[in-house]
Amino acid sequence: MTTDDVGSSFKSFTVSLHYDRRLYKQDIAGSIAHVRMLAKQGIVTKQEADQIVKGLAAIREEIEAGQFPWREDLEDIHMNIESRLHARIGDVAGKLHTGRSRNDQVATDTRLYTKEAITKTIAGIRGVQRSLLAQAEANTETILPGYTHMQRAQPVLLAHHFLAYFQMFERDIQRFRDALKRTDVMPLGSAAMAGAAYWLDREWVAKELGFSAISQNSMDAVSDRDFLLDYHAAAATCMMHLSRLSEELVYWSSEEFGFIRMAAEFTTGSSIMPQKRNPDFAEIARGKTGRVYGHLMGLLTIMKGLPLTYNRDLQEDKEGFFDTVDTLLATLEVFAPMLISMEIRWERMRQATGAGYMLATDLADYLVRRGVPFRIAHGIVAELTRYAASKSMTYGQLTMDEFKKFSPDFAQDVSEITEEKSVAARDVPGGTAPGRVRQALEEAKKLLAATSEKPE
Repeated sequence: MTTDDVGSSFKSFTVSLHYDRRLYKQDIAGSIAHVRMLAKQGIVTKQEADQIVKGLAAIREEIEAGQFPWREDLEDIHMNIESRLHARIGDVAGKLHTGRSRNDQVATDTRLYTKEAITKTIAGIRGVQRSLLAQAEANTETILPGYTHMQRAQPVLLAHHFLAYFQMFERDIQRFRDALKRTDVMPLGSAAMAGAAYWLDREWVAKELGFSAISQNSMDAVSDRDFLLDYHAAAATCMMHLSRLSEELVYWSSEEFGFIRMAAEFTTGSSIMPQKRNPDFAEIARGKTGRVYGHLMGLLTIMKGLPLTYNRDLQEDKEGFFDTVDTLLATLEVFAPMLISMEIRWERMRQATGAGYMLATDLADYLVRRGVPFRIAHGIVAELTRYAASKSMTYGQLTMDEFKKFSPDFAQDVSEITEEKSVAARDVPGGTAPGRVRQALEEAKKLLAATSEKPE
């Protein structure tokens, strides 16, 4: 290997073009706003600015038509566009970089991209929420076992169960909205790290680019990637929620549960067992969660040792971020139709609800209403349940004499305790009683209607 070959292989180590080229729209938009501001301030002439803007627009068309001559020897998206601009319009292209640095340029590009990513992410979450809401509305009378410790615990409405995930995703939206506030700050004008040596109108550029504020410290502005950490953290939490839902879909679609049937397009067959339809889409979503966690930890690790201000380590902030955005958006895109298309097997859910001892708490509450302290009632029902289990009997199969062996406070009306009455008894705000669930459904519909009229 020659010295030139070694030098060439080393140069590729610093190249980021293969992933940061997706910032071309943001890079060109930032450059157009910047040069128009330079003309407004008299730093370049209007004719020069118009020539640069026209050249940048032509470059954008080249990129979108797949005709742009990308050059890895120029390392990144910024130098590729600047070099191409020079090739198209000559030396006047060099005036574009007046009053800025690649440091504040890339920070601006990345913030613009992140703002768009947050908007798309919130829209994707809304799609999943709409599917959950539709399934909830269709299952306001469907009862299934609620679980704790993966053990059947108490009867709940399926609509209540779906609305639990609706609330999780609503918190995700709130996190992304918070992230957007901190992302919506323009660093352009900070230059390399000390600020520009020209009288720039930073507020004008911010308005042109749709930023609501400008950065207050040039050193912080070029080295800040907290906004990316905000996105990563919100994405990791959202993927965790999707993974929890995936876990339940995997369980529920098994023969052991049989609570749902996934639509054929969201399952795949076995290579050797023709009877199987595997919930692979849910499983893959569950697996991708770890990938998103990894990118969050990767960026935290990059940032933890960086002194002020810009360091080239920050080149490594984008590849994992882009993958996190792509992964989350793709998962949300799959989940919305997967949820709405699944078949609810309500009869299996109802059968599972009546098969165990999930009315135990209701029996204890029955005794409490007759003056028995709850802890004593709890012990009585625990002994009653052990007795019934030893006889392989349900509560409904026990005689009144058997009930009274455990407490004289049991009366004939104990037989009137049913799964439906158990659900109806949880009539507190946030509970699973039908009226409370209908109220929660209405609130969820109002929320979605408001956000559809006023985009996120």
